[in-house]
Amino acid sequence: MFDKITQFMDEKLSTPMARLAEQRHLRAIRDGIIATLPIIIVSSMFLVVAFLPNQLPADWAITQFIAANAGKILLPYRMAMFIMTLYAVFGIGYSLAKSYKLDGLSGGILAELAYLLTIIPVSIPAASDAVKALALENADLAAYIASVPTGWNMSLTNLGSAGLFVGIIAAFLAVEVFRFTQKSNFKISMPPQVPASVARSFEALTPTAIVLFIVAGITMWGGVNVHAIIGKLVAPLISGSDTLPAVLMICFVGMFFWSFGIHGWSIVGALARPMWVSLIDVNTAAYAAGTAVPHIAAEPLYQWFIMIGGSGCTIGLAILFLLRSKSAYGKALGKTAFLPAVFNINEPMIFGAPIVLNPILIIPFIITPLLCATIAWFAISLGLISRVIAIAPWTLPGPIGAYLATGGDWRAAVLNILLIILSVCIYYPFFRLYDNKLKAEETEGAEGTAADVL
Repeated sequence: MFDKITQFMDEKLSTPMARLAEQRHLRAIRDGIIATLPIIIVSSMFLVVAFLPNQLPADWAITQFIAANAGKILLPYRMAMFIMTLYAVFGIGYSLAKSYKLDGLSGGILAELAYLLTIIPVSIPAASDAVKALALENADLAAYIASVPTGWNMSLTNLGSAGLFVGIIAAFLAVEVFRFTQKSNFKISMPPQVPASVARSFEALTPTAIVLFIVAGITMWGGVNVHAIIGKLVAPLISGSDTLPAVLMICFVGMFFWSFGIHGWSIVGALARPMWVSLIDVNTAAYAAGTAVPHIAAEPLYQWFIMIGGSGCTIGLAILFLLRSKSAYGKALGKTAFLPAVFNINEPMIFGAPIVLNPILIIPFIITPLLCATIAWFAISLGLISRVIAIAPWTLPGPIGAYLATGGDWRAAVLNILLIILSVCIYYPFFRLYDNKLKAEETEGAEGTAADVL
């Protein structure tokens, strides 16, 4: 039966799923958002530091210093996370343009232009004469009026994750227009003697004009609020991804494809990462504002409570191969795979055991993340541990990453350790069966070699 499933996967699903994972638009989304991860990770640490006083004794000097300067400490976070989509759109445009063998820099700039044209500045009028007259008698009112900007102002609201889906569409539109002008030769071409950088600038004039007139015509002159429209359309997707069934489905699909050698997490991530980014951005904003953190299923949930040690929560299997293996191959694999697993790198285990196309190890490989996800979900929803508010570097050991991702909640580190123990327990009977099989094969091989010598 397993051979038939394997054959079906290879013939019917492997190639289409591999193509889906490498589809240029999905790859552009993946590359663009992943390119922002260093910004998100580093800026999230400023958020964690700003709220350290919640975890430290109040009489410590460092606690008092951080509390007094929390606003300034959060400024880098606000200038990074609050305009995160601005960075992602450039990366999406750049990646998509390069996939068409177009100039990546021009593609990124055009995508940025199209996105910014969807954000309509608002004109703030100056204070009226009557208000100014009142301010003459009230110093506080006068100071407030002086602090209020006037003229055209652009809100930061849609520069963050709230505008991510519009940013994706804008990037696609801009690059496709760029591609059309290049393919149809509807562009301004310069003589060969002109430097390449100057020639590229002139070639981008036509797509720039088209993008500007199309997007500005819809938003700024036509008065269409595309952010509100797209926001209503994707709201069910975002809220739907923040449910336990969605988390379990994402885990199952990712592990199922991995079991047959297809990078399932790459496929799942390309589709789900925009939702994950939106969820974590809302959480961090709520945490920074001191309000209740609303969402559970942001990406750090998967990283620190489900995929501990890598896809399939294989750190438990790595521990077993290191400490309990009786076969020579298993012992060697444990020594090789354990340390990478501590830092969430499990390719040595997936392809070394192997787990791929292994009917014995595929079962716990799929079951373990599902059980970890269920336990973590209820632990968080019941308030036993804090919700994730930061993206910690993915190569950190699990308990440390869980601690940082939840804003310094020691209970999250404990849960991470308990889930690792659970992983060991789930994998153990399957590991023992597989290790005995390896041992028997080694014994038969040794006996066969000895017989050949005699």
